[in-house]
Amino acid sequence: MKILIVEDESKTGEYLRQGLSEAGFVVDLAQDGADGLHLALQGDHALVILDVMLPSLDGWQVLKTLRKRGLQMPVLFLTARDQVEDRVKGLELGADDYLVKPFSFSELLARVRTILRRGRNSTDPTTLRVADLELDLLRRRVSRDGQRIDLTAKEFGLLELLMRRQGEVLPRSLIASQVWDMNFDSDTNVIEVAMRRLRVKIDEGRTVKLIQTVRGMGYVLEAPEES
Repeated sequence: MKILIVEDESKTGEYLRQGLSEAGFVVDLAQDGADGLHLALQGDHALVILDVMLPSLDGWQVLKTLRKRGLQMPVLFLTARDQVEDRVKGLELGADDYLVKPFSFSELLARVRTILRRGRNSTDPTTLRVADLELDLLRRRVSRDGQRIDLTAKEFGLLELLMRRQGEVLPRSLIASQVWDMNFDSDTNVIEVAMRRLRVKIDEGRTVKLIQTVRGMGYVLEAPEES
């Protein structure tokens, strides 16, 4: 599959090109909006990874033009613009996903594969729910039984991973690569500490516990079976 990266930061662009190439994709790289639009209009890319702040044409203009021309290839915004308003604008213009810099390459790769897997025939929900636990991906908010829960960025990423794969036991190695972008080190307890803090925020004081430890295997988040 062929992917187009439109990114004016040369180091970031080359980092993405190398990583995606190693993952098996054919990659084109443009360093300004006009060149990126020219390549995208050829219509042979399975996905466009698009920065917002670009020379000549910004990412908003590039996406608007693509959609006006009837090109519906998926677009992933990758940008330092992290305000909710920017996320909303990007999605309303027709983007399929929005990832904020600095980013984990493993997360970006997972999002790329998810977008390509689902195509444009379905929409990815912006809210995840398990029992009375709700995670708003767009506004980066979490609540349980209507009560707001404040999480750190890593805790949010950890909870998102658990909720997206609810009912599945996730080994520490997978959590380390997906959330911390690192290989699992059995000598570190960073995952255990983060999971313990997350469980306090999500489950402490509640009759129904959603996050469970499966001894010797990993962690799972799942709703209890109804009796």
